[in-house]
Amino acid sequence: MTHTIRLPTILRVHAGGEATVSARGGTVGEAFADLGKRYPGLVRQLLDPDGSVPVFVNVFLNDEDIRYLQGLNTPISAPSEIILLPSVAGG
Repeated sequence: MTHTIRLPTILRVHAGGEATVSARGGTVGEAFADLGKRYPGLVRQLLDPDGSVPVFVNVFLNDEDIRYLQGLNTPISAPSEIILLPSVAGG
């Protein structure tokens, strides 16, 4: 099944300027792997070298933070929306 992935402005440069892209997979990790086939530079921004999601990248599956689900192993059972948001720091 195909999922919609919404990208923040800062990551769009790695996806040809697109605000949304699509990916297939039964888990969030599989969707990222599929995304990496077309946009390897984007996936390098989303995953640490060990394959984990960096603390400064927030990933939401249908408005739920995957950190509180099963992380990259979170299953996706229906066409869904994945939203990527970088953390913002400052004061």
